Parts: sequence; structure tokens; C-alpha cells
Amino acid sequence: MPKLLSDEAVARYRRDGYLFPVDVIAPAEAAELRRRLEDHEAQTGGPISGDRRHKAHLYLTWLNELIRHPRILDAVEDVLGRDLLCWSTSFFIKEASDPGFVSWHQDATYWGLSSPDVMTVWVAFTPANLVNGCMKFLPGSHRQQLDHRDTFDKHNLLSRGQEIAVTVDEAKGVPAVLEPGQASLHHVLLAHGSAPNRSGDRRIGFAIRYIPTHVRQVVGERDSATLVRGTDNFHHFDHEPRPAADCAPDALAAHAAIVGRQVQVLYRGTGHDHFRP
Repeated sequence: MPKLLSDEAVARYRRDGYLFPVDVIAPAEAAELRRRLEDHEAQTGGPISGDRRHKAHLYLTWLNELIRHPRILDAVEDVLGRDLLCWSTSFFIKEASDPGFVSWHQDATYWGLSSPDVMTVWVAFTPANLVNGCMKFLPGSHRQQLDHRDTFDKHNLLSRGQEIAVTVDEAKGVPAVLEPGQASLHHVLLAHGSAPNRSGDRRIGFAIRYIPTHVRQVVGERDSATLVRGTDNFHHFDHEPRPAADCAPDALAAHAAIVGRQVQVLYRGTGHDHFRP
């Protein structure tokens, strides 16, 4: 029996490549996560940016707890099975009236993973809607890999400014409107993108990428991930340490080393070697 999603919901995910909205945390919990993020930003002198946006669960304890949240893992388990790794996380933050956008793309193009059995859970810390640049999904696009090109556009929130190399019919895009505490689930091959934030407040989303333990990294050096449920009988990834305290020196050092290795995968063949801000 499914743990959280109905059989019909799982069937829709497999058919369309996405599912939303899924209630994963209470609105008050989402507000508390935003508060913690903005307290951290205040302490560090500005909006979280660069490498610090990626795999922040390695140095912030409250994000390490979030990737293990039972309701999130129950939803993922309903699709991917019980033995689960968190491969990566990223903040996608659009400041008020900001030109930042995400071009139409498929995540699998650059991640170097052996299987399309990969799910992103995008957790809304704030509302996500058409005014502030919510994601849009192209139904059924997860059935084939499309050609991409790199743009390195300064306003593109993606690492390489990558975009699908063919014209996407915007009219077919389905907006993933979410309230704080809700999440969308999407397949690693699903084409998706988002427009700039035209509102007067930040749009904050936290993307968590989950894989079954049988998946492996097939490019670059040995990769790492966090075991969040079940057992890992394959050992394709080094298991990542859990931070004992927020921004502990050893956690920050581990984060820098791990993100540095992942950069080599995401930027292979480009001559670029850092995450976009």
C-alpha cells in the first residue's frame, strides 16, 4: 500500500512526469524555515549565493532534518522504493522584482547519473505562483532526452544557463502553483522552467533530489550522497556526514570539498568551474 500518495496519484506522476500540490509540511513550518534561512543570511551578510546555495543540508542542521522529513520521504518512497539517498539540494530564490529566471531544461542532461529513477521534491517556503515565477512543467516530456545548449545567461539561475535547443510551446506549460509547505514532485527528464519574479516579495523554493540506492554516478570522480531511508546495499556513493551544528567548521569544510567534486560533473566540458549565484 502507498504510504502517502494514492495509486492514482502515482499513476499521474508516471504519466505526466510531475505531481503537485503535495502537502508535506505545515504552513507554520514553512514560515519557520524561511525565518531560519533569513536569520542565516543576516548572520552571513547577504542573500545565500554561489556554492552555498547547493547542498546546504551539509552545513545547516535544519535542512538536514528537512531532507529526512517523513512525509517527504513517504511520497518519494511511493514512487522510487524504500532505499533512498538524497543526492543533492539547491535553493532557488528569486528576489522581489528580480530578472532571474530558469530556462526550459531537463535536469538529467548534466547530472551524470546512471538511471532516470531520480525525483526532485521542490518545497515551497513562500507562495509560488504566476506572478512570482513559479515553475512550469511540460507534461509527458520525461519520455525522451532532448538536445540542450549552454547560454551562461547572467540572469539564468541554472549552473550553465542551459536550455532546450528546440522551441518549447509555452502554451503547453502547466504552472506549478504552490502554497507554503506544499511541494511539487518531478521526474529528472521532465522539461521545466520558470519566469522572473514580478512580485514585491521573495520567492523561495528548496529543491531536494532523491535517488534509489541502485543509481550511480557515471562521470567524474566518486560522488557522495546522504542515506535518508532504508539501507544501501550498493555503495555507489560515499555517505555524507550529518552536521552537528549550523556552520560548524568541519561541516563547512566537508561541504566545500563535496560541492567542489560535484562542480566537476556539472561543468564538464565547459571551462567553467563554479556554481551560478
